[in-house]
Amino acid sequence: MAEVTLRSGEGPEDLLRRFRSEVTRSGLLREMKDRRFFQSKREKARLAAARAARRNRRRRPF
Repeated sequence: MAEVTLRSGEGPEDLLRRFRSEVTRSGLLREMKDRRFFQSKREKARLAAARAARRNRRRRPF
């Protein structure tokens, strides 16, 4: 769980910005979106392989 504490002289906007960046870095929202619908192990593996192939295509020079 992402947690931030108020620093001295920090406004609520800055605190909210730090909280949002902490949530993004922790991957909490991505995990919640992934768990929204059930995925079988086979489907997870297929999606992971597709992500890896896409990543490798982007890294490969022309």
